[in-house]
Amino acid sequence: MTIQFHSIGTAYLKYKGKIPKHWSLADIEGTLIIDTAYRAGLQHIRAGQRIVVLCYLHRSPEFMPEFLTQALPHCQDRIGVFSLRSPIRPNAIGVSVLDVLNVEDSILHVKGMDLFDGTPILDIKPYKDSGNLTHDACWVHDTHNHSVGA
Repeated sequence: MTIQFHSIGTAYLKYKGKIPKHWSLADIEGTLIIDTAYRAGLQHIRAGQRIVVLCYLHRSPEFMPEFLTQALPHCQDRIGVFSLRSPIRPNAIGVSVLDVLNVEDSILHVKGMDLFDGTPILDIKPYKDSGNLTHDACWVHDTHNHSVGA
């Protein structure tokens, strides 16, 4: 089975230091520039929200079977790739949770960047924590019907 994804935009940041390995450790600001064809999809995204950004980890090496288990610097054992947040994966898809600082047209100013400059964006979803499931406008119209939202 062949699966194809297309970028909806690109992540940019001016920061030149070391990028944190996880969004929860990141305090870096950047921008997500979304292609104008997808601008309408940004409706109801507001400053103060958190969003989940799915991206293509374009700087990851090609995956090979020896990467099914990986060594970590602080662990003697090799760990299975599906138990890690390593960017070296069978499908180089990354997930970040970002704080929205501002929205201008098709540009999202965000904080919490753990992405490299130029990272292709595949999708954006609303962040849902277990304590706040209703803050987004009409995201799920029926909590018993799983046909909307993902």
